[in-house]
Amino acid sequence: MFDFRDLFQWDRFVTPSIIKIFYWLAVIMALLAGLSGVFSGLLLIALNPFSGMATMIASVIGAFIGVLLARIVAEFVLITFRINDHLGAIRNRNQ
Repeated sequence: MFDFRDLFQWDRFVTPSIIKIFYWLAVIMALLAGLSGVFSGLLLIALNPFSGMATMIASVIGAFIGVLLARIVAEFVLITFRINDHLGAIRNRNQ
């Protein structure tokens, strides 16, 4: 992970270490939002069956898209830092 001293020094990036935490928080939030939408759809079925089913289906699709987008954003951030590491290795190799 990272040491507390890393927060006050600029020798090492902290973001690659904590991006996994933000990813899992985003996944949990997307799943909870989808679950909330499914329960809302179940309650809405009593009033209008079509709207209730549409709400449930949209909630499941929305949760899936939320998890997928969280993964894409997390990978983009990690790739950015990995590119920086590789460029640093290339620079050190040529010196």
